[in-house]
Amino acid sequence: MIPIVAIMYDFDKTLSPRDMQEYAFIPGVGMTGAEFWSKCNYIMRTNGMDSILAYMYCMIEESKKHNLKLSREEFRKQGKDVVLFDGVEDWFDRITKYGEEHGVQIEHYVISSGLKEIIEGTPIADCFKEIYACEFMYNEDGEAIWPAMAVNYTSKTQFVYRINKGVLDVTKHDDLNDSIPDEQKRISLSNMIYIGDGLSDVPCMKLVKTSGGHSVAVYQDKKDQAVTLLKQGRVSYIAHTDYREGSKLDTTIKAIIDQIKATNVTKEIYKKDIAEN
Repeated sequence: MIPIVAIMYDFDKTLSPRDMQEYAFIPGVGMTGAEFWSKCNYIMRTNGMDSILAYMYCMIEESKKHNLKLSREEFRKQGKDVVLFDGVEDWFDRITKYGEEHGVQIEHYVISSGLKEIIEGTPIADCFKEIYACEFMYNEDGEAIWPAMAVNYTSKTQFVYRINKGVLDVTKHDDLNDSIPDEQKRISLSNMIYIGDGLSDVPCMKLVKTSGGHSVAVYQDKKDQAVTLLKQGRVSYIAHTDYREGSKLDTTIKAIIDQIKATNVTKEIYKKDIAEN
């Protein structure tokens, strides 16, 4: 059986240098990134809100002030303005091909506190088997009116388990919570790789790492936070956000794939030995 390897990515500051709202939405409502996020934080603190719900609320309120219709189509249009790190656009095909050449099936997933609709407008949207991110509910006129999905730091871990069990539909909660023997789960946690940039990814990074999988903390200019996560044992590796072929990140992920393949081969040999003796 060909092993399946799930590579899971945060989005903002992991695949893209900035928060995705800062490329088109925030300038479109006449604010700077600092002004918008400061307002979100103020609303969060004064109302005791979840930070993700606070920013989604602010998006709706600011769009109303500027007579902007927040539709799914508008968000996807904004996704075209999102900048990606060097090498990201051909990364997924390249890594998938490497897996195929080494007897491994690679699947890519996003687990992000950003907006699914904006991610769907980026040129890499079709590279993912699933995009788990915040999402709005829309009225009959196609206008965003309420959060349909809010993905915060700790709730990100549910999507790791969804991928693990193969319960990818976010509306199926009973199937997700059913007890399934480890050998029947679609993708073993030890066959997972999580790539993220910081503290918001720590729950997923730690979960994957302590379950036998691999986590990578990426950084842009300063690597202090990534080094701290490495020394604290929260991540397995650190690398610069350079996705080009031959980069440290490229080399690291390929080495992990090789390791996962080798581990799966030895497991199959052991099972065969047990069955025959």
